[in-house]
Amino acid sequence: MSLIKKFFLPKLEKKFFLRIIILVIAAYIIFGYIFIPVVIDGHSMDPTYKHGKINFCNHFYYSFFKPEKNDVVFIRLAGKNVMYLKRIVALSGETVEFCNGTLIVNGKKVDSNNSEKCNWTLKPRVVKIGNVYVIGDNRSTTMEKHVFGQVLANRIMGVPLW
Repeated sequence: MSLIKKFFLPKLEKKFFLRIIILVIAAYIIFGYIFIPVVIDGHSMDPTYKHGKINFCNHFYYSFFKPEKNDVVFIRLAGKNVMYLKRIVALSGETVEFCNGTLIVNGKKVDSNNSEKCNWTLKPRVVKIGNVYVIGDNRSTTMEKHVFGQVLANRIMGVPLW
């Protein structure tokens, strides 16, 4: 039997079915609990993450590390299938504000990851204990069209795989 024929038409033996069962179980565990597939829906993280692209949420990343400023994270809204993709700009106890489009954390200007100029203005606010402050990279439109702010750190599902 040729190698190509063996590959496409294997003998239906117990070993074959065992391999299929192991493969299905492994895929279910890996893509259901470790690397959760996510379709990026929206433009809030442009140009870093494009609308319509597929990425994977590395669910176990924060089992080994703590969330830090500038991390891009998936935030759980409802279950593990509805998530926002945002960037952490401040941690618990820090003060966040926008002044004429400039992000200021603890009184210091933060270099922006977005390429567009923005005109946002937001009064200073302190991030509550146990929370992080998140925002998208694309700030070229008005603040009213964006979802951002404080979120409980335990709602962070993980980080994008790439």
